[in-house]
Amino acid sequence: MAADDPARIRSLVLVGHGGVGKTSLAESLLLAGGATKTLGRTVDGTSSFDTEPEEQKRGHSLFSGFHHVEWKQSHVNLIDTPGAASFIHDASNCMRAATTAVLVVSPHGEAKGEDGKVLAWAIELAVPRIAFVTRMDRERASFAQALEDLAGLEQKPVPVQLPIGAESGFKGVVDLLSNKALLGTAGSGAMREAEIPAEIADEARAAREHLVEAVAESDDGLLEHYLEGGELTQDELLGGLRAAILKGTLLPVLCGAGGNGIGAAALLDFVAEVCPAAADLPPVVGDDPKTQSEVRRAPSPSEPFSAQIVRTLIDPFAGKLSVLRVFSGQIAADSTVYNATRQVKEKLGHLFHLEGKKQTQIAKAVAGDVVAVAKLKDGATGDTLCDEKVQTYFPRLRDFESSIHFALEAKNKGEEDKVMAGLHRLQEEDPALHLDRDEQTKEIILGGTGQLHVEATIERLKRKFGVEVVLKAPKVPYKETIRGKAQAEGKVKKQTGGHGQFAVAWLEVEPTPRGTGFEFVDRIVGGVVPRNFIPAVEKGVREALPHGTIAGFPVVDVRVTLFDGKHHDVDSSEMAFKTAAALGFRAACEQAKPVLLEPIMSLDVQVPDDAMGDVIGDVNARRGKVQGVEPRGSSQVIKARVPMSEVLKYGPDLNAMTAGRGSFHMEFSHYEELPAHLVDKVVKEAKRQAEGS
Repeated sequence: MAADDPARIRSLVLVGHGGVGKTSLAESLLLAGGATKTLGRTVDGTSSFDTEPEEQKRGHSLFSGFHHVEWKQSHVNLIDTPGAASFIHDASNCMRAATTAVLVVSPHGEAKGEDGKVLAWAIELAVPRIAFVTRMDRERASFAQALEDLAGLEQKPVPVQLPIGAESGFKGVVDLLSNKALLGTAGSGAMREAEIPAEIADEARAAREHLVEAVAESDDGLLEHYLEGGELTQDELLGGLRAAILKGTLLPVLCGAGGNGIGAAALLDFVAEVCPAAADLPPVVGDDPKTQSEVRRAPSPSEPFSAQIVRTLIDPFAGKLSVLRVFSGQIAADSTVYNATRQVKEKLGHLFHLEGKKQTQIAKAVAGDVVAVAKLKDGATGDTLCDEKVQTYFPRLRDFESSIHFALEAKNKGEEDKVMAGLHRLQEEDPALHLDRDEQTKEIILGGTGQLHVEATIERLKRKFGVEVVLKAPKVPYKETIRGKAQAEGKVKKQTGGHGQFAVAWLEVEPTPRGTGFEFVDRIVGGVVPRNFIPAVEKGVREALPHGTIAGFPVVDVRVTLFDGKHHDVDSSEMAFKTAAALGFRAACEQAKPVLLEPIMSLDVQVPDDAMGDVIGDVNARRGKVQGVEPRGSSQVIKARVPMSEVLKYGPDLNAMTAGRGSFHMEFSHYEELPAHLVDKVVKEAKRQAEGS
């Protein structure tokens, strides 16, 4: 079988912005390769790639889908990735599995930020790249417009095909490598050779000359030969183009119509004949976990086994499937491997080639292949699996920031544990989900890459685990402190028929530097408060700290000094002094100029040059303070400090300002005093929430 030899294995990851037609192209590749007999979605909305109900409901991909075809002695793995901004992170993870990334673009002048983003990821991961202009059968389709859009990205596009006709008249492509026309029949996936139509012969001749020149210029040896002889042999042209793809100096551009299958067979031909196989790729670089020295693993079956989990699929009934890219060596079903990330042994179950929602069991997998393994006990997305005797560790996959956060609670009382268990399982499948508990507000916080990401997660939680949740805006963890010094008496005096309760504690409060927390000082002399009651005073103050005097937020950065008091030999107790301390602390704080503090976030925003002004203006409008701007590649990084309350849903706004081309990183920095004009609003909201609870 072709899948036994890395020289025959090719793995395509289809990437691009949402709605461009990646899944339709993937379906047409299956049809052309004979893996399916029909083209496109069925009546109920299902397809070979969009297998989840949430995808069928929305009519586009939310998660990466896997399949494969056999084509001209090559085993071609197909990975269809989502392009919607809220789910595009999955494309980054799955690129790690690919031998070639296919940037699928529109012929309608619809280049979006996601195109540049995924291309930049592919460049960063050194994944070879080609482009495919799809939907050439649609109205207003323009191959020239698509080339113009691609020219604005980070690579030099060079056509290797030209369309024959356009819109309803689109019927095939000119293959500039073979100088032949390839004509297709809508819906069949097949193509037949023909002579180049006379009306585009001159255009094809000029385009081939441009292609030959571009390939020659990509290699000094070829350029010298080309300048001497004025031509390249077919082998030199194909070899030079393959080398240029590997080096990333050229971006070959093909075209077709995924929706009707025209061009899919020609794309598979190009992949099998020109695109690099797994064996052509350079060794993957990792680290030896024991020595921390660099390790290189060549894509050969004779090398020690190494692989990385690029995707996890969770099914509450079938269990967990882990999708692996095998980088070196080979592995058989029921083997034992070493998880270098978690430093544990893993027993592998059956091995599979994925075919959408179905699986085909295989006996072994070799370097370059993309396979699934069932029921790994500890393995998670991003983990490295290897030979325990010859270990290696690959860097984890890219982390993605949450751009939107919600507080959640179980819709039905008593199901809190089921909600958390389900969310943790979904987190295994989707590492871009972030689950946390705010210790101050006691809320469970769910973070995602966008509104749609969170909504789909809640739908899947209900479908897969049978539990529902209610989403709310998270509470901002405000705090309180004081600006002045004050003294106050806390007094408890209760007389009953038996023992009463008596305690007096005089406390002084004063501010400490921001971030220093709470400090208790004992200045009692003369035994006015017996030594055995002083810990109760401190405990009473500590128990009062979480409930400030302005709006009930925790009090921080304060020094409390016990300097006087009274006791009764019979009626004093630890409880009395604890209560007196809480009363005295509260009374002193009310006199010490209390203020509200709000959390401030450090915000780094990476944006293209043309969006920098809008983003800086928006940061200022959010009460942010720009700390500086630094260049990073072709973008700018704006460094700022912004109140948390102003950036709870920053991601969608940034996408709107930058057409999806911006990204950001945010983390807590410090607390600052809340401006006076906002205090009443925060206090009223805090009281409303307290009354509602």
